[in-house]
Amino acid sequence: MLRMASAQVFRQLVRSMTTDVSFILERSINRVQILGRVGQDPLMRQVDGRNPVTIFSVATNEMWRSGEGETTPGGDVSQKTTWHRVSVFKPGLRDVAYQYVKKGSRVLVEGKLDYGEYVDKNSVRRQATTIIADNIIFLSENPRERT
Repeated sequence: MLRMASAQVFRQLVRSMTTDVSFILERSINRVQILGRVGQDPLMRQVDGRNPVTIFSVATNEMWRSGEGETTPGGDVSQKTTWHRVSVFKPGLRDVAYQYVKKGSRVLVEGKLDYGEYVDKNSVRRQATTIIADNIIFLSENPRERT
């Protein structure tokens, strides 16, 4: 409690003493939630025995009516599917995701967006957007397993 109070006092002191706008400490938000179906069974990857990560994909769908029938039920329905890459680094969640996330399962993933680059097998630099999961809620079983 005392540590938190002294940190607040320090921040206020720094804000009042500095005129450099870039030095002012402020909060920001990087949060994302997606609800969809898992596209592939998860993979566990590890580089040099460090930082293991569970990776899987989730599909989300967007549907809309187009054409003259937008206000009536007779319009054409269009659909767009977007695929999201999900990475789980959190130790307990990483293992649960690897064991229980299955292709076709419906999940809610909460986390933050991360942007990065990688070099593909043809030595081309590519950009990648990943959701770094900090919570996964299992909403249904795999529809293929229902009988």
